[in-house]
Amino acid sequence: MSVLQTLQERSNNTCELCASTTGLKQYTIPPSLNENVANDVLVCNTCLNQIEGKTDMDPNHWRSLNDSMWSEHVAVQIMAWRMLQRLRNEGWPQDLLDMMYLDDDALALARATGEHEDEANKIIHRDANGVILESGDSVVLIKDLKVKGSSMVAKQGTAVRNIRLDHENAEYIEGRVDGQQIVIITQYVKKS
Repeated sequence: MSVLQTLQERSNNTCELCASTTGLKQYTIPPSLNENVANDVLVCNTCLNQIEGKTDMDPNHWRSLNDSMWSEHVAVQIMAWRMLQRLRNEGWPQDLLDMMYLDDDALALARATGEHEDEANKIIHRDANGVILESGDSVVLIKDLKVKGSSMVAKQGTAVRNIRLDHENAEYIEGRVDGQQIVIITQYVKKS
């Protein structure tokens, strides 16, 4: 059974965040690179567009997190925590966050994208042209890079898809080149 089919079965074909039954898609929670049931949730288009910042946040849409934050699935709990963090200035989300419990591993993963940081304290990753990079973006290497600890050279022009951000250092991103996960300095990439 595919990951999507498993998600559809576990959620009874409803969005795991808002319970909508239309426009459902599989979403891999960042910074995960691999699609699997533990890292993925089934979400509707409305949730997905707001998660990815393609549309403005509608706080009333997310009132359903009052129910979904209690899901038995850790990936759903993490996404609920992240969305509540984004909305915490609304008032009611902070009350839900105060009630919510995540174990240490889940909390560490939930914090990996910096949702809990104030905007002024967030680390912003920029490519060589100053364009802001986000988790999941694709970049192209603008210089041949020797990979430390191996004989591999990542060639200029190589596309690196589905990058992950280092949330402690604005100059580092991670990505897969020739099947190997490597750390790349942001000044040597441009967003594609």
